Amino acid sequence: MRSAVVILNWNGLQHLQHYLPRVIATTHGADIVVADNGSTDGSVEWLRGVEDVQVVTLDKNYGFAEGYNRALAMLKGYDTFVLLNSDVEPAEGWLAPLIALLEEREEVAVVVPKLLDDKARTKFEYAGASGGFIDYLGYPFCRGRILNSVEEDRGQYDTPREVMWGSGAAFCCRSRLFTELGGFSSEFFAHQEEIDLCWRVWLSGEKVMVEPRSKVYHLGGATLSATSPMKVMLNHRNNLAMLYRCAPTFQRMVVAVVRPILDMAAALVYLLQGKVAYAKAVFKAYGDFLAWHGRLSKERKAIRAAVRGEAPVYKGSIVLRYLFGKRKFQNIM
Repeated sequence: MRSAVVILNWNGLQHLQHYLPRVIATTHGADIVVADNGSTDGSVEWLRGVEDVQVVTLDKNYGFAEGYNRALAMLKGYDTFVLLNSDVEPAEGWLAPLIALLEEREEVAVVVPKLLDDKARTKFEYAGASGGFIDYLGYPFCRGRILNSVEEDRGQYDTPREVMWGSGAAFCCRSRLFTELGGFSSEFFAHQEEIDLCWRVWLSGEKVMVEPRSKVYHLGGATLSATSPMKVMLNHRNNLAMLYRCAPTFQRMVVAVVRPILDMAAALVYLLQGKVAYAKAVFKAYGDFLAWHGRLSKERKAIRAAVRGEAPVYKGSIVLRYLFGKRKFQNIM
């Protein structure tokens, strides 16, 4: 199985200098490609001096979603793509278990490693931990992370299993299905595009798994910090678009009633906290979502008309569970 480890870079020279040597040292049996998203910080010039790395360049910053779509379209002859953030350090032997699982399980199209925090290596990393799910209202959570509560990794989630989604920070997928599904939704730009793609993988009749024998350490927040209003907007908007396109009819109806109430309540809390930019970000998310409505309706019809399976969506509210003290994955699923 021919594989390419593809790192998308945008003005991340410092991360490349720190993390890329470790990627090279721990990656065996795959080509390493850095796809530059129109950087202006000298990244491309520095990469030209790095051995054993192929460089492809894009003319501008297309964001995570379209940047990867364009970069992967340039790479021919690969059976699998392994997407890796520029701020990820893989552990020794990280790649082999991912490829082995795809070779053993033909029905699996996406497999992800266990994601640990590069700043606190005994803890799971927020972005994906040991595989992710969403609840009925679209709120993501993980094996090892419920909302903002992140667990220590004590081996409690070391069993390979099917999950609803895996983090785009380290994401191994069959090139065939990535192409067939049209890749990431380019309009998302960044954030939750991997959840959207994984949902469509499940709807296509194939599966997503986590293989915790593979582990990587993720810094996180390399492009947008957790306190960025832009990140708030992207997460709200893209989550709504994903739910509208992919969710079964009854779930979509429930979301259409409940989510605006919860999101407007969140915006009000931001206002009361003096975080005006955050509140504006929520309203902008809804503005974009409504502007996309016509296109999303057409996409929904095409996606739902071709359904061959359903995703393992949690039939409950993770927010309510959290408020009632259920803050570990093992107490929920």
